[in-house]
Amino acid sequence: MHLLYLAAIEGSTISAVGIGAAIGLALGFAFRLWQEKLKQAAMASELQAAKKTAEAEAAKIIAQAEAEARTEFINQRKTFDSDTEATRKELRSEEKRLAKREDMIDQKLETIHTKERMVEAAQKGVLEREKALAAKDRQLNELIAQQKSQLLKVANLSVDDAKKILLDQVEREMSHETAQFVERRLELANEEAEDRSREVIITAIQRYASAHTCESTVSTVDIPSDDMKGRVIGREGRNIRAFEKATGVDVIVDDTPGVVVVSCFDPVRRYVARQAMAKLIQDGRIHPTRIEEVVAAMEKETQKQIHDYGKSACTETKAGNMHGKLVDLIGRLHFRTSYGQNVLQHSIEVAFLSQIIADELGLNGQIARRCGLLHDIGKAVDHEVEGGHPAIGADLCKRYGEKPEIINAAGGHHGDIEAASVYTPIVSAADAISASRPGARRESLERYVQRLEKLEAIATTFEGVEQAYAIQAGREVRVIVDPSGVDDRLSAKIARDIARRVEEEMEYPGEVRVTVVREMRCVEYAR
Repeated sequence: MHLLYLAAIEGSTISAVGIGAAIGLALGFAFRLWQEKLKQAAMASELQAAKKTAEAEAAKIIAQAEAEARTEFINQRKTFDSDTEATRKELRSEEKRLAKREDMIDQKLETIHTKERMVEAAQKGVLEREKALAAKDRQLNELIAQQKSQLLKVANLSVDDAKKILLDQVEREMSHETAQFVERRLELANEEAEDRSREVIITAIQRYASAHTCESTVSTVDIPSDDMKGRVIGREGRNIRAFEKATGVDVIVDDTPGVVVVSCFDPVRRYVARQAMAKLIQDGRIHPTRIEEVVAAMEKETQKQIHDYGKSACTETKAGNMHGKLVDLIGRLHFRTSYGQNVLQHSIEVAFLSQIIADELGLNGQIARRCGLLHDIGKAVDHEVEGGHPAIGADLCKRYGEKPEIINAAGGHHGDIEAASVYTPIVSAADAISASRPGARRESLERYVQRLEKLEAIATTFEGVEQAYAIQAGREVRVIVDPSGVDDRLSAKIARDIARRVEEEMEYPGEVRVTVVREMRCVEYAR
Protein backbone atom coordinates (compact mmCIF):
# COMPACT_ATOMS: atom_id res chain seq x y z
CA MET A 1 0.00 0.00 0.00
CA HIS A 2 2.69 2.22 0.93
CA LEU A 3 4.49 1.20 -2.13
CA LEU A 4 1.50 2.06 -4.27
CA TYR A 5 1.30 5.53 -2.66
CA LEU A 6 4.87 6.14 -3.33
CA ALA A 7 4.42 5.08 -6.92
CA ALA A 8 1.41 7.40 -7.33
CA ILE A 9 3.33 10.31 -5.87
CA GLU A 10 6.21 9.51 -8.11
CA GLY A 11 4.02 9.37 -11.22
CA SER A 12 2.35 12.71 -10.41
CA THR A 13 5.76 14.27 -10.00
CA ILE A 14 6.92 12.96 -13.33
CA SER A 15 3.82 14.35 -15.12
CA ALA A 16 4.30 17.78 -13.52
CA VAL A 17 7.85 17.80 -14.68
CA GLY A 18 6.77 16.86 -18.21
CA ILE A 19 4.20 19.58 -18.25
CA GLY A 20 6.70 22.10 -16.99
CA ALA A 21 9.12 21.08 -19.62
CA ALA A 22 6.54 21.46 -22.32
CA ILE A 23 5.58 24.88 -21.03
CA GLY A 24 9.24 25.86 -20.92
CA LEU A 25 9.73 24.76 -24.43
CA ALA A 26 6.76 26.74 -25.62
CA LEU A 27 7.91 29.83 -23.79
CA GLY A 28 11.40 29.44 -25.19
CA PHE A 29 10.07 29.10 -28.72
CA ALA A 30 7.86 32.16 -28.27
CA PHE A 31 10.81 34.13 -26.89
CA ARG A 32 12.92 33.21 -29.84
CA LEU A 33 10.16 34.27 -32.20
CA TRP A 34 9.93 37.57 -30.42
CA GLN A 35 13.68 38.04 -30.66
CA GLU A 36 13.60 37.28 -34.40
CA LYS A 37 10.88 39.87 -34.92
CA LEU A 38 12.89 42.41 -32.96
CA LYS A 39 15.92 41.65 -35.09
CA GLN A 40 13.93 41.97 -38.28
CA ALA A 41 12.48 45.28 -37.13
CA ALA A 42 15.97 46.55 -36.28
CA MET A 43 17.30 45.40 -39.60
CA ALA A 44 14.42 47.04 -41.43
CA SER A 45 15.08 50.32 -39.64
CA GLU A 46 18.78 50.04 -40.42
CA LEU A 47 18.05 49.33 -44.06
CA GLN A 48 15.71 52.26 -44.20
CA ALA A 49 18.36 54.53 -42.68
CA ALA A 50 21.03 53.21 -45.09
CA LYS A 51 18.67 53.77 -47.99
CA LYS A 52 18.03 57.33 -46.92
CA THR A 53 21.79 57.90 -46.49
CA ALA A 54 22.54 56.43 -49.92
CA GLU A 55 19.82 58.52 -51.52
CA ALA A 56 21.25 61.63 -49.87
CA GLU A 57 24.79 60.78 -51.03
CA ALA A 58 23.54 60.04 -54.56
CA ALA A 59 21.73 63.35 -54.66
CA LYS A 60 24.89 65.08 -53.42
CA ILE A 61 27.04 63.33 -56.07
CA ILE A 62 24.56 64.21 -58.79
CA ALA A 63 24.54 67.81 -57.69
CA GLN A 64 28.36 67.90 -57.62
CA ALA A 65 28.55 66.27 -61.06
CA GLU A 66 26.08 68.77 -62.45
CA ALA A 67 28.17 71.61 -60.99
CA GLU A 68 31.40 70.20 -62.47
CA ALA A 69 29.73 69.63 -65.84
CA ARG A 70 28.44 73.15 -65.77
CA THR A 71 31.97 74.46 -64.95
CA GLU A 72 33.57 72.31 -67.69
CA PHE A 73 31.01 73.52 -70.19
CA ILE A 74 31.78 77.11 -69.27
CA ASN A 75 35.55 76.48 -69.64
CA GLN A 76 35.12 74.71 -72.99
CA ARG A 77 32.94 77.55 -74.17
CA LYS A 78 35.63 80.07 -73.20
CA THR A 79 38.31 78.01 -74.98
CA PHE A 80 36.17 77.70 -78.08
CA ASP A 81 35.50 81.42 -78.06
CA SER A 82 39.22 82.21 -77.71
CA ASP A 83 40.16 79.77 -80.50
CA THR A 84 37.48 81.17 -82.70
CA GLU A 85 38.74 84.69 -82.06
CA ALA A 86 42.34 83.68 -82.86
CA THR A 87 41.22 81.99 -86.07
CA ARG A 88 39.32 85.08 -87.02
CA LYS A 89 42.41 87.22 -86.39
CA GLU A 90 44.53 84.88 -88.54
CA LEU A 91 41.95 85.01 -91.29
CA ARG A 92 41.89 88.80 -91.12
CA SER A 93 45.75 88.94 -91.26
CA GLU A 94 45.78 86.46 -94.16
CA GLU A 95 43.22 88.59 -95.94
CA LYS A 96 45.42 91.64 -95.43
CA ARG A 97 48.52 89.74 -96.68
CA LEU A 98 46.65 88.52 -99.75
CA ALA A 99 45.45 92.01 -100.39
CA LYS A 100 49.06 93.26 -100.19
CA ARG A 101 50.23 90.51 -102.57
CA GLU A 102 47.51 91.44 -104.99
CA ASP A 103 48.69 95.04 -104.83
CA MET A 104 52.30 93.94 -105.39
CA ILE A 105 51.32 91.73 -108.29
CA ASP A 106 49.44 94.61 -109.80
CA GLN A 107 52.53 96.79 -109.37
CA LYS A 108 54.77 94.14 -110.96
CA LEU A 109 52.41 93.74 -113.86
CA GLU A 110 52.50 97.47 -114.33
CA THR A 111 56.30 97.42 -114.16
CA ILE A 112 56.41 94.58 -116.70
CA HIS A 113 54.16 96.48 -119.03
CA THR A 114 56.42 99.51 -118.62
CA LYS A 115 59.53 97.42 -119.35
CA GLU A 116 57.87 95.87 -122.38
CA ARG A 117 57.18 99.32 -123.70
CA MET A 118 60.81 100.28 -123.02
CA VAL A 119 62.07 97.10 -124.75
CA GLU A 120 59.93 97.81 -127.74
CA ALA A 121 61.32 101.30 -127.86
CA ALA A 122 64.88 99.93 -127.49
CA GLN A 123 64.29 97.41 -130.27
CA LYS A 124 63.17 100.18 -132.49
CA GLY A 125 66.31 102.11 -131.57
CA VAL A 126 68.48 99.01 -132.26
CA LEU A 127 66.86 98.53 -135.64
CA GLU A 128 67.54 102.12 -136.47
CA ARG A 129 71.15 101.79 -135.30
CA GLU A 130 71.57 98.59 -137.31
CA LYS A 131 70.35 100.39 -140.35
CA ALA A 132 72.76 103.25 -139.63
CA LEU A 133 75.64 100.78 -139.05
CA ALA A 134 74.82 98.93 -142.23
CA ALA A 135 74.97 102.21 -144.09
CA LYS A 136 78.29 103.05 -142.42
CA ASP A 137 79.58 99.53 -143.19
CA ARG A 138 78.78 100.01 -146.84
CA GLN A 139 80.56 103.34 -146.75
CA LEU A 140 83.59 101.77 -145.04
CA ASN A 141 83.73 98.92 -147.53
CA GLU A 142 83.65 101.42 -150.32
CA LEU A 143 86.41 103.45 -148.66
CA ILE A 144 88.50 100.27 -148.08
CA ALA A 145 88.05 99.24 -151.68
CA GLN A 146 89.12 102.72 -152.78
CA GLN A 147 92.15 102.63 -150.46
CA LYS A 148 93.09 99.13 -151.68
CA SER A 149 92.95 100.25 -155.26
CA GLN A 150 94.99 103.34 -154.43
CA LEU A 151 97.55 101.25 -152.45
CA LEU A 152 97.84 98.77 -155.30
CA LYS A 153 98.41 101.63 -157.71
CA VAL A 154 100.98 103.31 -155.47
CA ALA A 155 102.85 100.14 -154.39
CA ASN A 156 102.47 98.27 -157.67
CA LEU A 157 101.48 95.11 -155.68
CA SER A 158 99.04 92.44 -156.69
CA VAL A 159 96.38 91.09 -154.34
CA ASP A 160 98.40 87.88 -153.77
CA ASP A 161 101.49 89.87 -152.88
CA ALA A 162 99.50 92.00 -150.46
CA LYS A 163 97.99 88.86 -148.90
CA LYS A 164 101.44 87.34 -148.50
CA ILE A 165 102.76 90.47 -146.81
CA LEU A 166 99.71 90.54 -144.53
CA LEU A 167 100.07 86.85 -143.66
CA ASP A 168 103.76 87.28 -142.90
CA GLN A 169 102.92 90.15 -140.61
CA VAL A 170 100.21 88.11 -138.88
CA GLU A 171 102.62 85.17 -138.51
CA ARG A 172 105.21 87.41 -136.87
CA GLU A 173 102.61 88.85 -134.54
CA MET A 174 101.38 85.36 -133.66
CA SER A 175 104.96 84.24 -133.01
CA HIS A 176 105.35 87.15 -130.61
CA GLU A 177 102.06 86.35 -128.90
CA THR A 178 102.99 82.66 -128.68
CA ALA A 179 106.36 83.56 -127.18
CA GLN A 180 104.63 85.84 -124.67
CA PHE A 181 102.18 83.07 -123.74
CA VAL A 182 104.98 80.51 -123.35
CA GLU A 183 106.98 82.93 -121.25
CA ARG A 184 104.02 83.68 -118.97
CA ARG A 185 103.24 79.99 -118.51
CA LEU A 186 106.86 79.16 -117.82
CA GLU A 187 107.12 81.97 -115.29
CA LEU A 188 104.02 80.71 -113.48
CA ALA A 189 105.24 77.12 -113.52
CA ASN A 190 108.68 78.14 -112.32
CA GLU A 191 107.24 80.28 -109.53
CA GLU A 192 105.12 77.37 -108.28
CA ALA A 193 107.48 74.43 -108.76
CA GLU A 194 111.07 75.56 -109.11
CA ASP A 195 111.70 76.62 -105.53
CA ARG A 196 110.08 73.56 -104.01
CA SER A 197 111.65 71.05 -106.40
CA ARG A 198 115.10 72.61 -106.05
CA GLU A 199 114.77 72.53 -102.29
CA VAL A 200 113.77 68.86 -102.26
CA ILE A 201 116.44 67.74 -104.72
CA ILE A 202 119.25 69.76 -103.11
CA THR A 203 118.22 68.58 -99.66
CA ALA A 204 118.28 64.97 -100.86
CA ILE A 205 121.71 65.37 -102.47
CA GLN A 206 123.16 67.14 -99.43
CA ARG A 207 121.73 64.69 -96.92
CA TYR A 208 123.10 61.67 -98.80
CA ALA A 209 126.66 61.81 -100.06
CA SER A 210 128.57 58.83 -101.42
CA ALA A 211 131.83 58.28 -103.27
CA HIS A 212 131.97 59.75 -106.75
CA THR A 213 133.80 56.78 -108.23
CA CYS A 214 133.10 53.04 -108.09
CA GLU A 215 135.27 50.00 -108.63
CA SER A 216 134.89 48.34 -111.99
CA THR A 217 135.15 44.62 -112.62
CA VAL A 218 138.58 43.62 -113.88
CA SER A 219 138.81 40.60 -116.18
CA THR A 220 142.59 40.16 -116.26
CA VAL A 221 144.80 37.96 -114.07
CA ASP A 222 148.48 38.68 -113.52
CA ILE A 223 150.89 35.89 -114.47
CA PRO A 224 154.32 35.87 -112.76
CA SER A 225 156.12 34.30 -115.75
CA ASP A 226 155.66 32.87 -119.19
CA ASP A 227 156.34 29.41 -117.76
CA MET A 228 153.14 29.77 -115.71
CA LYS A 229 151.25 30.52 -118.93
CA GLY A 230 152.27 27.13 -120.25
CA ARG A 231 151.10 25.46 -117.05
CA VAL A 232 147.78 27.30 -117.33
CA ILE A 233 147.34 26.00 -120.87
CA GLY A 234 148.47 22.47 -119.96
CA ARG A 235 149.50 19.62 -122.17
CA GLU A 236 147.66 20.02 -125.49
CA GLY A 237 145.46 22.64 -123.81
CA ARG A 238 143.74 20.26 -121.37
CA ASN A 239 144.04 22.60 -118.39
CA ILE A 240 142.56 25.61 -120.14
CA ARG A 241 139.73 23.47 -121.56
CA ALA A 242 138.96 22.06 -118.13
CA PHE A 243 139.00 25.59 -116.67
CA GLU A 244 136.67 26.96 -119.35
CA LYS A 245 134.31 24.00 -118.92
CA ALA A 246 134.20 24.36 -115.14
CA THR A 247 133.72 28.16 -115.09
CA GLY A 248 131.84 28.84 -118.34
CA VAL A 249 134.21 31.62 -119.37
CA ASP A 250 136.66 32.17 -122.22
CA VAL A 251 140.36 32.29 -121.27
CA ILE A 252 142.60 34.21 -123.65
CA VAL A 253 146.30 33.55 -123.38
CA ASP A 254 148.16 35.62 -125.95
CA ASP A 255 151.54 37.26 -126.32
CA THR A 256 150.72 40.01 -123.84
CA PRO A 257 153.36 39.63 -121.14
CA GLY A 258 152.26 38.86 -117.59
CA VAL A 259 148.49 38.83 -118.28
CA VAL A 260 145.79 36.22 -118.84
CA VAL A 261 142.41 37.60 -119.98
CA VAL A 262 139.14 36.13 -118.62
CA SER A 263 136.12 36.99 -120.78
CA CYS A 264 132.45 36.34 -119.97
CA PHE A 265 129.20 38.29 -120.25
CA ASP A 266 128.13 37.06 -116.78
CA PRO A 267 129.97 39.22 -114.20
CA VAL A 268 129.54 36.62 -111.44
CA ARG A 269 131.03 33.82 -113.51
CA ARG A 270 133.83 36.14 -114.59
CA TYR A 271 134.54 36.99 -110.95
CA VAL A 272 134.58 33.30 -109.97
CA ALA A 273 136.91 32.50 -112.87
CA ARG A 274 139.28 35.33 -112.00
CA GLN A 275 139.45 34.34 -108.33
CA ALA A 276 139.91 30.66 -109.21
CA MET A 277 142.65 31.47 -111.73
CA ALA A 278 144.48 33.66 -109.21
CA LYS A 279 144.29 30.93 -106.57
CA LEU A 280 145.51 28.25 -108.99
CA ILE A 281 148.46 30.42 -110.06
CA GLN A 282 149.29 31.13 -106.43
CA ASP A 283 149.03 27.44 -105.51
CA GLY A 284 150.99 26.25 -108.55
CA ARG A 285 149.15 22.93 -108.80
CA ILE A 286 147.20 23.19 -112.06
CA HIS A 287 145.50 20.09 -113.41
CA PRO A 288 141.84 19.26 -114.28
CA THR A 289 140.97 17.70 -110.90
CA ARG A 290 142.49 20.60 -108.94
CA ILE A 291 140.79 23.08 -111.27
CA GLU A 292 137.38 21.56 -110.55
CA GLU A 293 138.02 21.62 -106.77
CA VAL A 294 139.17 25.25 -106.77
CA VAL A 295 136.30 26.42 -109.02
CA ALA A 296 133.72 24.64 -106.81
CA ALA A 297 135.23 26.23 -103.72
CA MET A 298 135.25 29.67 -105.36
CA GLU A 299 131.62 29.28 -106.47
CA LYS A 300 130.58 28.41 -102.92
CA GLU A 301 132.58 31.30 -101.49
CA THR A 302 131.22 33.70 -104.12
CA GLN A 303 127.65 32.61 -103.40
CA LYS A 304 128.23 33.36 -99.72
CA GLN A 305 129.70 36.76 -100.65
CA ILE A 306 126.66 37.49 -102.83
CA HIS A 307 124.32 36.68 -99.95
CA ASP A 308 126.43 38.81 -97.58
CA TYR A 309 126.41 41.73 -100.05
CA GLY A 310 122.63 41.52 -100.37
CA LYS A 311 122.09 41.16 -96.64
CA SER A 312 124.43 44.07 -95.94
CA ALA A 313 122.58 46.27 -98.47
CA CYS A 314 119.20 45.40 -96.90
CA THR A 315 120.58 46.13 -93.43
CA GLU A 316 122.17 49.40 -94.52
CA THR A 317 118.98 50.67 -96.18
CA LYS A 318 116.70 49.22 -93.47
CA ALA A 319 114.53 47.70 -96.18
CA GLY A 320 112.90 45.22 -93.79
CA ASN A 321 112.27 41.53 -94.26
CA MET A 322 112.80 40.35 -97.83
CA HIS A 323 112.60 37.07 -99.72
CA GLY A 324 115.93 35.21 -99.76
CA LYS A 325 115.99 35.10 -103.56
CA LEU A 326 115.68 38.87 -103.73
CA VAL A 327 118.51 39.23 -101.20
CA ASP A 328 120.76 37.10 -103.41
CA LEU A 329 119.76 39.07 -106.51
CA ILE A 330 120.60 42.31 -104.72
CA GLY A 331 124.00 40.85 -103.86
CA ARG A 332 124.60 39.95 -107.52
CA LEU A 333 124.29 43.64 -108.38
CA HIS A 334 127.67 44.16 -106.70
CA PHE A 335 129.26 42.48 -109.72
CA ARG A 336 127.29 44.50 -112.27
CA THR A 337 128.29 47.94 -113.55
CA SER A 338 126.42 50.45 -115.70
CA TYR A 339 128.55 53.08 -117.48
CA GLY A 340 131.26 52.29 -114.93
CA GLN A 341 128.89 52.79 -111.98
CA ASN A 342 128.47 49.89 -109.55
CA VAL A 343 124.79 48.96 -109.70
CA LEU A 344 124.54 47.83 -106.06
CA GLN A 345 126.05 51.07 -104.80
CA HIS A 346 123.78 52.94 -107.21
CA SER A 347 120.71 51.09 -105.86
CA ILE A 348 121.66 51.88 -102.24
CA GLU A 349 122.16 55.52 -103.19
CA VAL A 350 118.79 55.64 -104.97
CA ALA A 351 117.15 54.05 -101.90
CA PHE A 352 118.41 56.79 -99.58
CA LEU A 353 117.67 59.58 -102.06
CA SER A 354 114.12 58.24 -102.54
CA GLN A 355 113.59 58.11 -98.79
CA ILE A 356 114.82 61.69 -98.35
CA ILE A 357 112.57 62.99 -101.14
CA ALA A 358 109.60 61.05 -99.75
CA ASP A 359 110.22 62.48 -96.26
CA GLU A 360 110.35 66.00 -97.69
CA LEU A 361 106.99 65.38 -99.39
CA GLY A 362 105.38 63.83 -96.29
CA LEU A 363 105.26 60.27 -97.67
CA ASN A 364 106.35 56.89 -96.29
CA GLY A 365 110.16 56.88 -96.32
CA GLN A 366 110.47 53.12 -95.67
CA ILE A 367 108.43 52.22 -98.76
CA ALA A 368 110.47 54.72 -100.81
CA ARG A 369 113.74 53.13 -99.60
CA ARG A 370 112.53 49.66 -100.55
CA CYS A 371 111.40 50.93 -103.98
CA GLY A 372 114.79 52.54 -104.56
CA LEU A 373 116.75 49.46 -103.49
CA LEU A 374 114.78 47.15 -105.79
CA HIS A 375 114.31 49.46 -108.78
CA ASP A 376 117.25 47.95 -110.75
CA ILE A 377 116.87 44.36 -109.51
CA GLY A 378 116.23 43.25 -113.11
CA LYS A 379 119.86 44.03 -113.99
CA ALA A 380 120.93 41.05 -111.88
CA VAL A 381 119.49 38.63 -114.46
CA ASP A 382 118.93 40.73 -117.59
CA HIS A 383 121.70 38.78 -119.39
CA GLU A 384 119.79 35.54 -118.68
CA VAL A 385 116.18 36.66 -119.25
CA GLU A 386 114.80 38.30 -122.38
CA GLY A 387 113.52 41.87 -122.06
CA GLY A 388 114.53 45.15 -120.48
CA HIS A 389 115.60 45.33 -116.87
CA PRO A 390 112.49 47.36 -115.74
CA ALA A 391 110.08 44.65 -116.97
CA ILE A 392 112.30 41.88 -115.58
CA GLY A 393 112.56 43.68 -112.23
CA ALA A 394 108.79 44.18 -112.00
CA ASP A 395 108.24 40.49 -112.75
CA LEU A 396 110.74 39.45 -110.06
CA CYS A 397 109.17 41.74 -107.45
CA LYS A 398 105.71 40.41 -108.28
CA ARG A 399 106.95 36.81 -108.16
CA TYR A 400 108.42 37.24 -104.67
CA GLY A 401 105.39 39.00 -103.17
CA GLU A 402 106.38 42.67 -103.13
CA LYS A 403 103.80 45.45 -102.79
CA PRO A 404 102.19 47.05 -105.87
CA GLU A 405 104.07 50.33 -105.22
CA ILE A 406 107.43 48.54 -105.42
CA ILE A 407 106.42 46.56 -108.52
CA ASN A 408 105.33 49.74 -110.29
CA ALA A 409 108.53 51.58 -109.27
CA ALA A 410 110.70 48.75 -110.65
CA GLY A 411 108.77 48.58 -113.92
CA GLY A 412 108.10 52.27 -114.46
CA HIS A 413 111.18 54.19 -113.25
CA HIS A 414 112.26 54.66 -116.90
CA GLY A 415 108.73 55.48 -118.13
CA ASP A 416 108.20 52.06 -119.76
CA ILE A 417 104.81 51.77 -118.04
CA GLU A 418 102.44 54.35 -116.60
CA ALA A 419 103.22 55.46 -113.05
CA ALA A 420 100.42 54.08 -110.87
CA SER A 421 102.08 55.07 -107.59
CA VAL A 422 103.48 58.33 -106.25
CA TYR A 423 106.73 56.53 -105.39
CA THR A 424 107.50 55.75 -109.06
CA PRO A 425 108.34 59.37 -110.07
CA ILE A 426 110.25 59.74 -106.79
CA VAL A 427 112.43 56.73 -107.70
CA SER A 428 112.83 58.12 -111.25
CA ALA A 429 114.09 61.43 -109.84
CA ALA A 430 116.44 59.70 -107.40
CA ASP A 431 117.73 57.45 -110.20
CA ALA A 432 118.46 60.50 -112.37
CA ILE A 433 120.22 62.26 -109.48
CA SER A 434 122.41 59.25 -108.77
CA ALA A 435 123.26 58.69 -112.43
CA SER A 436 123.85 62.30 -113.43
CA ARG A 437 126.00 63.59 -110.60
CA PRO A 438 129.65 64.27 -111.50
CA GLY A 439 131.81 61.15 -111.66
CA ALA A 440 128.93 58.73 -111.34
CA ARG A 441 129.13 57.28 -114.85
CA ARG A 442 131.61 56.93 -117.65
CA GLU A 443 130.92 56.83 -121.35
CA SER A 444 133.11 56.25 -124.34
CA LEU A 445 134.80 59.19 -126.05
CA GLU A 446 133.04 58.40 -129.31
CA ARG A 447 129.56 58.47 -127.77
CA TYR A 448 130.45 61.59 -125.82
CA VAL A 449 131.57 63.44 -128.98
CA GLN A 450 128.51 62.23 -130.92
CA ARG A 451 126.22 63.54 -128.20
CA LEU A 452 127.88 66.95 -128.22
CA GLU A 453 127.73 67.18 -132.01
CA LYS A 454 124.05 66.24 -132.06
CA LEU A 455 123.25 68.85 -129.44
CA GLU A 456 124.90 71.55 -131.52
CA ALA A 457 123.28 70.28 -134.73
CA ILE A 458 119.78 70.41 -133.23
CA ALA A 459 120.31 73.96 -131.95
CA THR A 460 121.62 75.31 -135.27
CA THR A 461 118.58 74.09 -137.26
CA PHE A 462 116.37 76.84 -135.81
CA GLU A 463 115.92 80.10 -137.69
CA GLY A 464 117.75 83.02 -136.15
CA VAL A 465 120.45 80.88 -134.49
CA GLU A 466 123.95 81.93 -135.45
CA GLN A 467 126.10 79.60 -133.34
CA ALA A 468 125.65 76.80 -130.79
CA TYR A 469 128.15 75.34 -128.35
CA ALA A 470 127.75 72.25 -126.16
CA ILE A 471 129.45 72.91 -122.82
CA GLN A 472 129.57 71.47 -119.29
CA ALA A 473 130.27 67.95 -120.63
CA GLY A 474 127.06 68.05 -122.63
CA ARG A 475 124.91 69.22 -119.71
CA GLU A 476 124.33 72.62 -121.33
CA VAL A 477 124.05 73.97 -124.86
CA ARG A 478 124.80 77.67 -125.32
CA VAL A 479 122.92 79.19 -128.30
CA ILE A 480 123.82 82.56 -129.86
CA VAL A 481 121.00 84.21 -131.83
CA ASP A 482 120.93 87.12 -134.25
CA PRO A 483 119.84 90.15 -132.19
CA SER A 484 118.48 91.99 -135.23
CA GLY A 485 116.06 89.23 -136.20
CA VAL A 486 115.20 87.72 -132.79
CA ASP A 487 113.86 89.71 -129.87
CA ASP A 488 113.75 88.71 -126.21
CA ARG A 489 110.39 86.96 -126.40
CA LEU A 490 111.33 84.94 -129.45
CA SER A 491 114.53 83.94 -127.64
CA ALA A 492 112.42 82.31 -124.94
CA LYS A 493 110.41 80.46 -127.60
CA ILE A 494 113.59 79.25 -129.34
CA ALA A 495 114.99 77.95 -126.04
CA ARG A 496 111.78 76.05 -125.37
CA ASP A 497 111.65 74.57 -128.88
CA ILE A 498 115.29 73.42 -128.70
CA ALA A 499 114.66 71.77 -125.33
CA ARG A 500 111.69 69.89 -126.77
CA ARG A 501 113.71 68.69 -129.77
CA VAL A 502 116.49 67.47 -127.46
CA GLU A 503 113.96 65.59 -125.31
CA GLU A 504 112.40 63.93 -128.35
CA GLU A 505 115.52 63.02 -130.33
CA MET A 506 118.28 62.34 -127.81
CA GLU A 507 119.03 59.98 -124.93
CA TYR A 508 121.10 61.40 -122.08
CA PRO A 509 121.45 61.03 -118.31
CA GLY A 510 119.99 63.77 -116.14
CA GLU A 511 119.05 66.99 -117.90
CA VAL A 512 120.40 69.34 -120.55
CA ARG A 513 120.19 73.09 -120.00
CA VAL A 514 119.46 75.26 -123.04
CA THR A 515 120.72 78.85 -122.76
CA VAL A 516 119.85 81.33 -125.52
CA VAL A 517 122.07 84.42 -125.63
CA ARG A 518 120.92 87.55 -127.48
CA GLU A 519 123.56 90.23 -127.38
CA MET A 520 123.94 93.46 -129.31
CA ARG A 521 127.58 94.58 -129.66
CA CYS A 522 128.54 97.94 -131.10
CA VAL A 523 132.26 98.36 -131.89
CA GLU A 524 134.03 101.52 -132.99
CA TYR A 525 137.69 102.32 -133.31
CA ALA A 526 139.32 105.61 -132.34
CA ARG A 527 142.19 106.47 -134.65
